[in-house]
Amino acid sequence: MGKVAPRELALNGYTRYDQLTGVTPAQLLRIHGVGPKAIRILEEELAARGLAFADS
Repeated sequence: MGKVAPRELALNGYTRYDQLTGVTPAQLLRIHGVGPKAIRILEEELAARGLAFADS
């Protein structure tokens, strides 16, 4: 993931992985700088921690 996606996620209040369990990938894609590649990386990171995005 590049520099923009983590910065924009933080600016939108997402600073911890557990916070991402309350949103869907579609909601995150609406944030400027967060694209499909960032979503894939976040899905992998969540899965490694036994977590997942919210169901759509």
